[in-house]
Amino acid sequence: MRAKIRQMRLSERHVALVQHASLSDEMPPPPEGMRAATSDDYNSTIHDLLGAQPHSGEVWFFAYGSLIWKPACDFVEMRTGVVRGWHRAFCLGWNNRFRGSDENPGLMLALDRGGACKGVLYRLPADRIDENLTKLLEREMGWLPSAFPPRWVNVQSGERSIRAITFCIDRHSGRYISGLTVEAIADVLAKAVGNRGSMAEYLFATVRHLEDMGIHDPHLWQLQNLVAERIEAAYALNR
Repeated sequence: MRAKIRQMRLSERHVALVQHASLSDEMPPPPEGMRAATSDDYNSTIHDLLGAQPHSGEVWFFAYGSLIWKPACDFVEMRTGVVRGWHRAFCLGWNNRFRGSDENPGLMLALDRGGACKGVLYRLPADRIDENLTKLLEREMGWLPSAFPPRWVNVQSGERSIRAITFCIDRHSGRYISGLTVEAIADVLAKAVGNRGSMAEYLFATVRHLEDMGIHDPHLWQLQNLVAERIEAAYALNR
């Protein structure tokens, strides 16, 4: 029998307090030193990715953050799995557009070196690989150069070892953030809001969907408690 799902402290009530009044899916202009990716860029990236992988008729991608609850493209199979040698971390900064502002920039999740990460595998429709990889890249690689370029990783799912595409931080990109305490990260996530929503919403949705799938991330669980605590203090909210 499946274990009872843990009760999160961070809730939709907390998220509503810090959520942006006017949300938009429109792509803002790129920051200085970056440019908007083009269809040629996506085609070239797809060509390089698929050319580096022996053709098996299957293409999977591995989701560890918002792609879990907003996959961005079509899929025909979903299963959980573990990537070893990489871990989920709020190491992609500083975001002052999508889920942050100049006053309160946000931190996004990416895979960083070391440890392991439990996440979700999605298999793309075999007859529409390029189409769906383009959708995925449009979502994750809107600006170039990318701070977390796509790459192949090995994912263990049950008895299967599956090669999958995922997005890992480039530590030399200039957007790599490390060395923050969990308290400092919680301070950021409790305040940052951009045109696509708040970091509190991003954290809430990620933890909730991971828990629904039976994946418990102790670091994110600690963060959701600390972020809720900060929002309660800022808005005099009773638990």
